[in-house]
Amino acid sequence: MDLTQKHCVPCEGGTAPLTKKEAEAMMQHVPGWHLMQDAKKGQLSIGRDFEFKDFKEAMAFVNKAAEIANAEDHHPDIYVFYNVVKLQLSTHAIKGLSENDFIVAAKINSL
Repeated sequence: MDLTQKHCVPCEGGTAPLTKKEAEAMMQHVPGWHLMQDAKKGQLSIGRDFEFKDFKEAMAFVNKAAEIANAEDHHPDIYVFYNVVKLQLSTHAIKGLSENDFIVAAKINSL
């Protein structure tokens, strides 16, 4: 399955998030990302750290990732620490993961 060829679809609050088993199966399509589970709420998300030569390269990457996120209308949480960019994806409307998170992750991986 080539997630870079798919597009995000709006998720409503009544949509069930992916189960941990379903999310684990999707992880094969987004190398470098890791599955995370919030200790308090139990909600799943995926994350990845990207390291660059300097702040300027990190910010160029952030801008490219933002273009993908805006095009898909699905936005990651972005943390910048000089030359390291940490991205975290989950579908806030359903309090967990959806296929949309993996689509955006795959597209960001293609940068």
